[in-house]
Amino acid sequence: MASKKGTGSKKKAKTKKEPILDIDFKDTSEISVPPRLIDQVIGQETASEIIKKAALQRRHVLLIGEPGTGKSMLGVAMAELLPKEELVDILCIANPKYPNQPRIATLPAGHGSRKVEMDAEVARKSGNKRFIISIAILLAIIGYALIATAGRPDQQPTTLLMAMFVGFFIFFMLNQSRSKTESLVPKLLVDNNKKDRAPFNDSTGSHAGALLGDVRHDPFQSGGLGTPPHERVESGLIHKSHLGVLYCDEIGTLEMRTQQKLLTAMQEGKLQITGQSELSSGAMVRSEPVPCRFVLIAAGNIETTRNMHPALRSRIQGSGYEVYMGDTMPDLPENRRKLARFCAQEIFNDRKIPHFTKEGVEEIIYEAQRRADKKEHLTLRLRELGGLIRAAGDLAKERGEDLVSAETVRSSKVIARTLENQMSDAYADSRKLYKIFKTEDAMVGRVNGLAVINQRSGIVMPIEAEVVPAFSRREGKIIATGQLRVIAREAVQNVSAIVKKYVGKDISDFDYHIQFVGAYAGVEGDSASISIAVAIISALEKAPIRQDTAMTGSLTVRGIVIPIGGATAKIEAASAAGIKRVIIPVQNIDDVKLEERYKGKVEIIPVSNFHEVLRAALPEEYHSIAKKFEDLANEKSEIPAKGAK
Repeated sequence: MASKKGTGSKKKAKTKKEPILDIDFKDTSEISVPPRLIDQVIGQETASEIIKKAALQRRHVLLIGEPGTGKSMLGVAMAELLPKEELVDILCIANPKYPNQPRIATLPAGHGSRKVEMDAEVARKSGNKRFIISIAILLAIIGYALIATAGRPDQQPTTLLMAMFVGFFIFFMLNQSRSKTESLVPKLLVDNNKKDRAPFNDSTGSHAGALLGDVRHDPFQSGGLGTPPHERVESGLIHKSHLGVLYCDEIGTLEMRTQQKLLTAMQEGKLQITGQSELSSGAMVRSEPVPCRFVLIAAGNIETTRNMHPALRSRIQGSGYEVYMGDTMPDLPENRRKLARFCAQEIFNDRKIPHFTKEGVEEIIYEAQRRADKKEHLTLRLRELGGLIRAAGDLAKERGEDLVSAETVRSSKVIARTLENQMSDAYADSRKLYKIFKTEDAMVGRVNGLAVINQRSGIVMPIEAEVVPAFSRREGKIIATGQLRVIAREAVQNVSAIVKKYVGKDISDFDYHIQFVGAYAGVEGDSASISIAVAIISALEKAPIRQDTAMTGSLTVRGIVIPIGGATAKIEAASAAGIKRVIIPVQNIDDVKLEERYKGKVEIIPVSNFHEVLRAALPEEYHSIAKKFEDLANEKSEIPAKGAK
């Protein structure tokens, strides 16, 4: 049985670390940042090449992957790469014959705003003329009243008051009603004045009106006080993206009706604007089709594909590309150099934080190794890594440092913890306070299991087992509680196969009760398999389990321990809880990348078979149980194949 303390003994921890980067620089100011956005994308070479092809041919693209892997960055980059076209302004023009069917016109970019200004100037002159006329009428009425009552002082006040009332009423009505000239001033729906590249619009989370366009409600619909229909028309993001890129993350969250209209817009290259609410007066207005020849960059995770309208996805497949975004890349020297450039890019784009030393960059790369949760790989969830870079930069500014050092980066990890990390810490503190799990002595039927929240934060999850005589003599039952989901329930069943094979007892005489203590959010996955098996064997054999030990690992029905995810997060959670030893699958040993504060504080015990788990978890005087399992496993492996001599 192999063992490993931290990532090495204390003596090894003091030795000089091997360099992570094979390039020399003093700080990130010496690293050049590519001018093109597409060249700044890290680790998504396949996606970048497809975006280049799609931009050249104006193809739609569906990007599927984890958050923070560069999907939105690729969308913006595509807008830069689109072939240059003459952008246009889109105008909505009054239709005197059919007012509720406004006309649509397009003009070269910049001409639309000039057209509106010219017509508005004509309307202003008309309005000024009407104002002067209304003032003249008001004065004429008042003057006539004064002349008519001359010599009759007793009637003059009443007549003058009535004349002023009539005059002001006429003045008000003349200035409230719109002249024909004013009503014909067009509305600028899309303004591309002074724009020299294709537009990019992010429609993520937009409602139907914002995406497809809408018609505002008008409470004044009669008497000349209402707003002309063409002025109430509002363009949607699909129209503002004409000849450009429309980016929509989590596209599967759009209503099916909205997805259908989006599909129509993609097919036709134009879409009428009408009121989205059937109860609004805007529902009576329907414009002519408005140009919207855009390139759609749809994005999301794998669940998004299940919620997409089949015809919409088919349209992308038939006239575009589907791309799966990787969340890790191989840990190679050239990829480490790319991450160093990523640090320089984040600092350049942020413009508020100091540059990093080479050691600081190496600490960021080490964090990328940790977060990959996969040996010989680097994470590509770069938005989270960018958050750590900014947190380290903010801390350096607070400390008055000119450059961000490796020590500052390590300190910033505590500040930049995710919500799950903070919840995990509070969870562990609460459990230690109320002694929900123990970190010393030994107990029968109780194991310190390990779990992760959101793949980033580990927690200690005690698992208890009790074996009692079965009520039914036909077959014993396995009863597991703790809101177990499908994979976790199946893991419990797999463990029962091991018990049936190796315990040597008639398990049909017993019921096996398994409790995941405090699993209020439920349990998913099979990484608790070895913990369940050890708890059951302990309860059957009345053998105590070391409480200074925690464990995680999946188990086959033949007793082979297979790898799990989140090994680093689980070990760090165990160490933070005061646990001194952690059992993990041997295949996960190279995945472990502990933070400095945890190194040397916990013994890591890699195992490959269930009997090794028992030997590490049980006190020495009970190692005979592990030996029994080892002998049975060896007997199984020595059975000759059928027909062998």
